[in-house]
Amino acid sequence: MREILGRRLQRIRNRLTNLRSAPVQRDDPAVPDPALPGTALPGTALRDAALTCATARRWPVLPGVGPAGPPGAAVSAVSAASAASATPEGSAGPVPPAARCGCPDPDCPVPGAHPFDPGLLAATTDPRMVAWWWTRRPGAPLLLATGGSAPCAVSLPAAAAARAVARLEGQGMRLGPVAATPTRWSLLVAPYSLERLGELLYAKDHVPSALRFHGEGGYLLLPPSPASGGGRVRWEREPAATGEPWLPDVEAVVDALVEASSGASGGGSRLAY
Repeated sequence: MREILGRRLQRIRNRLTNLRSAPVQRDDPAVPDPALPGTALPGTALRDAALTCATARRWPVLPGVGPAGPPGAAVSAVSAASAASATPEGSAGPVPPAARCGCPDPDCPVPGAHPFDPGLLAATTDPRMVAWWWTRRPGAPLLLATGGSAPCAVSLPAAAAARAVARLEGQGMRLGPVAATPTRWSLLVAPYSLERLGELLYAKDHVPSALRFHGEGGYLLLPPSPASGGGRVRWEREPAATGEPWLPDVEAVVDALVEASSGASGGGSRLAY
């Protein structure tokens, strides 16, 4: 009997020890999300960014599925920043290993960087809904639902994008916001229809596979979300602090982007945002 009571008492002690060492619940918005690369971000950073997009810019947003796995599954923000500072400007730099996605698909092509629950149609500018989402999931990636009245985007490999941006600005082109990950940059442009985009691309002799378009029914990962390949999304060209940012027409930038991405690495079959 004493041995049985002793074993039960030991089990109780073990449970108490586990409870004391258990991590803080991730629903607490003041706690950094341990599943994200780089826990230095305050728990409210993504929520504040989402609210700014929804209210100041009138961009419909929603939370992404997010990465899965332990904190070491992706490169930390500090490591990514160090690697970026050691890389010559305009170079994509080393590509960090991809994190596993939190969705059920083991071969997810955009791990941690896509809608899942809620779906894309739930994107909204309602600040109450946005605040509720990121209060419950403070580490969720920030997604812009592109098209309609919202901005569209064109993305391409980082090194090619840096050349294209330099060329366009050298020609006096006024660009809009540019979001960047360690591997790809995305130029935000005015909303375009799929029909108009088809006409533009049909006139080209060749459209590189490294060039991707985020239009009606699409989405784009926005800062300061974790990038699917490691590090975080940042603003290479930041939108204005207030009001709806100015956006160029896709016609004005597509020629330079097609030329810059021709022959660029980073096409492939897997999407790396």
